[in-house]
Amino acid sequence: MRDDLERLAAQRKLRAAARRSRRHLPGHLPAAWFLTDPLRTPDPLAVIGNLPEDFGVILRHFGALEQVRLAPAIAKLTKRRGLVCLVAADPELALEVGAEGVHWPEARLSEGKRWRGRFGLMTTAAHSRAALVRARSAGVDAALLSTVFPSQSPSSGVALGALRFRELARAADIPLYALGGITSENAAKVAGFAGFGAVSSLSDVFQG
Repeated sequence: MRDDLERLAAQRKLRAAARRSRRHLPGHLPAAWFLTDPLRTPDPLAVIGNLPEDFGVILRHFGALEQVRLAPAIAKLTKRRGLVCLVAADPELALEVGAEGVHWPEARLSEGKRWRGRFGLMTTAAHSRAALVRARSAGVDAALLSTVFPSQSPSSGVALGALRFRELARAADIPLYALGGITSENAAKVAGFAGFGAVSSLSDVFQG
């Protein structure tokens, strides 16, 4: 019973943070992103079915065949629920399943130029102020900047912290999302000036 109450409380906090984020983002962008991961979110459909309506989904398969096979079902479920769906680093798969667009790794951002016009939405990962400048020049719709808070992800770097992230968000000429270590307890610290994205914390809270 206590676990259920704690999960409901976490859901309320994340929804409230997303409502604050909404004020700082264009209408065609979601307030927050759920990012899938083959190891950390093995059943993304169970999470997507319970996400709030203003959340989006970024499918990251990292070459895992079982996750690629889930792509059509993920795209179908997001469409049925009215959620935005992007496929990371795989424009061909995005086209195949009818996703709204592509999320590009920072190192592959230049590839996005030749896909411009093929998708309604493109985002990129970013890890520095210089990367945000490149993202703006590339014409993508938004950047996911990491790592904001300490994270257990194997790819996470040194955490920026909320204050440094706020400085970068205010200077960036592009819509921004905080990524890395985002939880129901700290999402509000970035929601006053940007959106946010998460993997495990959203999976834990919204798992069906």
